Amino acid sequence: MKLINCDLNGYGGAILDILNDAIVTSTALYDYKPRAPESMVGWFKPKQDAGYPVVGAVDDEGTLLGFASYGTFRAWPAYKYSVEHSVYVQKSQRGKGVGLALLRNLIQVATRQQYHTLIGGIDVTNKASIALHVKLGFVHSGTIQHAAFKFGGWLDLCFYQLLLCTPSDPVDG
Repeated sequence: MKLINCDLNGYGGAILDILNDAIVTSTALYDYKPRAPESMVGWFKPKQDAGYPVVGAVDDEGTLLGFASYGTFRAWPAYKYSVEHSVYVQKSQRGKGVGLALLRNLIQVATRQQYHTLIGGIDVTNKASIALHVKLGFVHSGTIQHAAFKFGGWLDLCFYQLLLCTPSDPVDG
C-alpha cells in the first residue's frame, strides 16, 4: 500500500464508489441517496481551492483502498485553525491498517499546514472509527443525541478532536 494525492480525474470515480457504498450500507455518512458522478466536481473544487488534502491509499495496481480528507469545520473566520476530517475505507480493506495510515498522514499534513484542531464527527455505533481515533490521541469532545434520522432510527453523533502544537504564531483576522 502507498499513499497518494487524489484528484478528480484520477480517483473521483473510485472515491464516489466508496462514498456511495457508505451512504447505502452504513451510518458513516448521514445521507440517504447515492451521489451522482457530477457531484464530485463540487466535492473536489473547494478542497482544491483551499489547499485541503485528498489522500488515497492504493495497492500495487493503483486500486483505491480508501481515502481521507479534511475541510472547513465552520465558515466563520475565527475557525480558520480548525478542520473537520473524514476517513473512508473499502469494506474489504477495513481492519488492515488503511485507515490508520490515512489518518496519520492527515495529521502530518494538518501540522504542516499549521492547523490547530482536527475534528471528526463519528456515529456513536462506529466503534472501529472511534477506536482508530483514540489510538491516535483524539479525545471525545461531545455527543449530539438524535442528530440525524436514518434506517428508521435516530443517530447520535459524537465528536473526537486532536489538538496539534501548531500554528507557530496564530493571529486574529
